[in-house]
Amino acid sequence: MRPIRILELRSVRGTGGGPEKTILRGAELADPDRYAITVCYLRAIRDAVFSIDKMASRLPIDYVEIAERHSFDPAIWVQLQRLIRERQTDIVHAHDYKTNFLAWALSRRHNIVPLSTVHGWIGHTLRYHAIYYPLDKRLLAHFPRVIAVSSQICQTLIAHGASSERVTTILNGIEPEVFKRNPSKCSQLRASLSIPQDRVVIGSVGRLEPEKRFDLLMTAFAQLRASRPSLVLLIAGDGSVRPALEAQARQLGLGNSLQLLGHRMDIADLHHAFDLFVQSSDHEGTPNAVLEAMALQTPVVATSAGGTEELIADGVHGRIVPCGNVDALTQAIAMALADPAASRARATAARRRIESELSFQARTRAVERIYDELMAGRNCVPHTTRVLHA
Repeated sequence: MRPIRILELRSVRGTGGGPEKTILRGAELADPDRYAITVCYLRAIRDAVFSIDKMASRLPIDYVEIAERHSFDPAIWVQLQRLIRERQTDIVHAHDYKTNFLAWALSRRHNIVPLSTVHGWIGHTLRYHAIYYPLDKRLLAHFPRVIAVSSQICQTLIAHGASSERVTTILNGIEPEVFKRNPSKCSQLRASLSIPQDRVVIGSVGRLEPEKRFDLLMTAFAQLRASRPSLVLLIAGDGSVRPALEAQARQLGLGNSLQLLGHRMDIADLHHAFDLFVQSSDHEGTPNAVLEAMALQTPVVATSAGGTEELIADGVHGRIVPCGNVDALTQAIAMALADPAASRARATAARRRIESELSFQARTRAVERIYDELMAGRNCVPHTTRVLHA
């Protein structure tokens, strides 16, 4: 029998985020005898920051791009149909509201099955929240299967009409053998960033977009630094709010105590410079940045956004605080820094959880089972939902 042929379809601008790691690495780890995966990204021709192609070029995967002149470019429809015919696609696996619509439309025209992984709805304009996302949730109710990356997303889909039998929660995963701490790198990383070895470093990673609330983290950091001037804050990532964050840093007088590092490809190494990792988001799916910190045994303070609480039990694997509460965030960071032994113990427990429950290989196998089920019964009622902690 020939392998099941899957088209991973995604539209994103800039450097992307956690979903890109999941999509690209998942394609690399798939069993080629059973699953032939093509990764296709829709790329805006005016997007000068787009870098998914560079990430893909390092991996032995089938990667293609379709250029679009604008958000409603009809030419992409013709190119997608041609790609499906050439690859003899069985399943179109979409990853955002735009490609969800395209996967559904393609299934009306061709003998393919639409599948979606919902990473969250994080747009921050009225157009997204009033038009695109409500329509997306209604459309997903008609998909034969949907993967939610957190239980919160799963419940949202069911509340908007999706059958509970068709929605499966699969948490994101990570490769513990790749993301593994090496204490010998700590001095080298700090030296490369011109950070003295005696400084205490708070680190964070993510796209510089409103939902990540780095403004909140910077406010908390400024309050802590008033009594602990040796603190340093490193933020890795790039995005639309960088100018606003730079202005805020000047207003808070952070000077050289803050480094906005831009987009980095060496996150696993960068963690060796961190004493504490902080996530300050208002919205998340299952945050890959938190998974990376857990795997690398960097103590974690995080907000309860999205699926974060499904990764970290408060007080066991890290500390969890409410979203948008700068006082709670400041206090949790202060407590984590004040008791480094307790923080290290939680980080060790987090690493054990990664190794036993949250491996990327387990997540990949869970997704592959859904591919098998879709192909085994294209016109049958899907199997009962399972909540899978990959």
